[in-house]
Formats: sequence, C-alpha cells, structure tokens
Amino acid sequence: MKSPCGYCNLFYAVRREDGMGGIDTTDEAGGTGKVGGAGKAGGTDRSAGADGVGDTGGTEHLTMTRVGATLVLTLNRPEAKNALSLPMLVGLYDGWVAADEDDAVRSIVLTGAGGAFCAGMDLKALAGDGMAGEQYRERLRADPDLHWKAMLRHHRPRKPVIAAVEGHCVAGGTEILQGTDIRVAGEGATFGLYEVRRGLFPIGGSTVRLARQIPRTHALEMLLTGRPYPAPEAARIGLIGHVVPDGTALDKALEIAERINACGPLAVEAVKASVHETAEMTEADGLQAELARGWPVFDTADAKEGARAFAEKRPPVYKRA
Repeated sequence: MKSPCGYCNLFYAVRREDGMGGIDTTDEAGGTGKVGGAGKAGGTDRSAGADGVGDTGGTEHLTMTRVGATLVLTLNRPEAKNALSLPMLVGLYDGWVAADEDDAVRSIVLTGAGGAFCAGMDLKALAGDGMAGEQYRERLRADPDLHWKAMLRHHRPRKPVIAAVEGHCVAGGTEILQGTDIRVAGEGATFGLYEVRRGLFPIGGSTVRLARQIPRTHALEMLLTGRPYPAPEAARIGLIGHVVPDGTALDKALEIAERINACGPLAVEAVKASVHETAEMTEADGLQAELARGWPVFDTADAKEGARAFAEKRPPVYKRA
C-alpha cells in the first residue's frame, strides 16, 4: 500500500530525512497513569525472571517480555510519552510476528512504559529535531508497509491482543488501540484522535474502523472535534472494556490473558478469525463462514482433550493438535 496523507506525507518526509516522525499531542492530553519503566506496571515487577520466561528481544523503544504464555510488548519511550518512533514501529512489527510464529505464545499484551500508552507521532521530530532509528531505514525500504503493519492498520495477529492503557493514548495511540481485541485502561487514561486540530488526517484506519467499533455518532464526534476522552467516557461509548485503578491496567490485562491462555489455542484463534472475517458479511454469509471455521476445531485432538478433561474433572492439557 502506498503511503499518503497529511499524517503520512509528513511521516514519509521525516522518515526520509530523520528516520521517523509524527504527532505528539501530549501537551493537550489528560491522564495520570502510574505505570513504571519498561517491564513494570501496577507495582508488579514483570522483568526477566520475575514471572515467566523473561525478556525476549525488541528494540531501544520496544521491549518484549514473556509472562507465562503471554508476550508483553511495551512501548518504551517514556521521555516522549511513547510517541511513535522508527525503532518502536520496527519492534512492534517484529513482536506481532514473533508472537504468531511461537506456538508457546497464546496471547499478546500491548502496554506502555512510564505512565503513558502512546501519544501518537512526534511533532518535535516533524519540526526538524530528528529522531533515532537510522539503522532501521533498510527495514522500511524492504517493506514500505512495515509501519502500517506495526500499527495494526491492515495486519491482524492471529493471537488475541489485549491493550493495557495508562495515561495518554491519543492520535496514533488511539489508532493502534483500534487494532487490538480487548482493552483495559487506568481510570486516569485519556483517549482521542487529535489529527484534525493539526490540519491532519487520522489515516491509521480510524475513519474506517472507529464507526464499526463504537456508535457512529460517537465516532464522528471523536473524529471531527479532536477532543480528549477520559477513560470513563471511553468505556461508556464502548471504545474500551475495563476501567481499573491507575497503575493496574497491566495486571488486569494479564489476568484476562491468563484466562485466554487456559483455553484451547486452536479454538481461540479460530473464534478470533471468525469474528473479524464475518464482521462485514450478511448474516447468512457469516453463518456459512462460521461453519467453515468452526467445524474443523471439533476434529482436533485439543477438542477431544477438552471434553475428556471435563469428564475427568481436571484441567485440560492442550497441545495445539
């Protein structure tokens, strides 16, 4: 896909000159989430060895940590409220791919370091201050769609993605959010699509996806006013599913992930795929597509194990078979 846009012409111009850029609107976003540095949130140490496999890779602006069967991707540029950077986008894309290629990973949690989720692109870089990431330019040359895939614009991991939001989740942050499956936010988090206030266009998918995820009137108000939405209001209109005390969003997301991880992975992935692929179908076509997705699950060894474990009153042991 070729990259257009106020959002993306700027994006590409800065990418050519400085590596990466964007819209940092953090001066106008509310939010007081209390996530710690990379690898910590809600007072719980999620660093290597604390709970699960530990650190598994990433870039200077994106950390990957295994917590049991969950891959936690942490946007890690807290000094800029996790505004998007080239290292962050490359790390995000690599994280989605790593999760899908590792059968031991059953869910993904996306969060941010330093009390923020993502403040969008970085206006300071657009103003000419530049940004780190020169070493990643070749990745973008090789795959011009990499940044869109990283932002989940037209790339969908087969594993469930849970967003754990603290603080700012605006502009590009809210656009990435729309590509996630389940959303948890601290009560001090703030959401919004600020692009129109800068004469820009939210081309990360929001004019297509938002009205399919929340009522049209709320979607248009968010898109056309560019105003901030506090977490309770975001929950009321259906943008997020859980509001929790500040600093505990990651803990709640991991709790949900653990429930998913206990289920049959083939069933979970087939259910997610069916929900997404039938979303715009007629009911009749959707029901046919559901059968095509669903019936093969019943023939798996995991399905038989689930029934056997129920009869034997024990936890199932699924083997993705």
